[in-house]
Amino acid sequence: MASSPGTPAEACRQHKRSTKLQIVSRALLIFLGAALVSVGLEIFLVPNHIIDGGVVGISIISQHLTGLPLGLFLTVINLPFLYIGYKQIGKTFALSTLYGVIVMSVGTALLHPVAPITIDPLLAAVFGGIILGIGVGMVIRTGGSLDGTEIVAILLNKRSPFSVGEIVLFFNLFILGSAGFVFGWDRAMYSLIAYYIAFKMIDLTIEGFNESKSVWIISDEYRTLGDAILNRLGRGVTYLSGEGAYTGDDKQVIFCVVTRLEEAKLKSIVEELDPSAFLAIGNIHDVRGGRFKKKDIH
Repeated sequence: MASSPGTPAEACRQHKRSTKLQIVSRALLIFLGAALVSVGLEIFLVPNHIIDGGVVGISIISQHLTGLPLGLFLTVINLPFLYIGYKQIGKTFALSTLYGVIVMSVGTALLHPVAPITIDPLLAAVFGGIILGIGVGMVIRTGGSLDGTEIVAILLNKRSPFSVGEIVLFFNLFILGSAGFVFGWDRAMYSLIAYYIAFKMIDLTIEGFNESKSVWIISDEYRTLGDAILNRLGRGVTYLSGEGAYTGDDKQVIFCVVTRLEEAKLKSIVEELDPSAFLAIGNIHDVRGGRFKKKDIH
């Protein structure tokens, strides 16, 4: 029997529109993050022939070999991943990513004529990595992304014995190694330094870089929240029975596992449906078995 309008089952399937303040705040943070990435690239890394991993690294190498604008490669190479992100994570993520990529691409074009602050490769690797990592972390924390290789790694993880982190590391080692043939092996080693620093800065900015997150939610609205996570995020949930030690009341606990790219959306769902819910999120190194495969939400 179909649920009547206004019931919890119907409400959980409907996306509550973000307020104008939330939209502006999200857009501003993504803009600032993508702008910082542009600065890290064009003012520090690119002029010194130092690359980063992922799509950014591929774009820098392609720009050097062809002479075409860096922003063109950043946009074109990321486009296929936008569609994958839309199908796997959702519309908000895809739009946030598209907006961030456009800002980053335009930023690199505007900053390309600007002279680099330093021509010392070590200083460029350190400060370029710091600025790049902070910018990427801001975008990810807001619910978007600037690099599509992580999305591909999540998909390959389902069909291979390797973790998402191992797949991303393999991609990036291959890309960073390619820099040795294009820019020289000393620049490849500087690129490794920049990549490591950027990785750590992303970690600090978003408070946890692991690909998977374990989520525990205690709420009187557990059915509504569980259905919303299933239908709006595409993740399965498990209901666990518990007892409050202080009150002795029976409690229902929601447990689920999400990727770090889905964390921001899950938090918004909980905040929307039950702001008073207890929410705990922890890092998971890897996930195997069970029903972690994502349900199609479109």
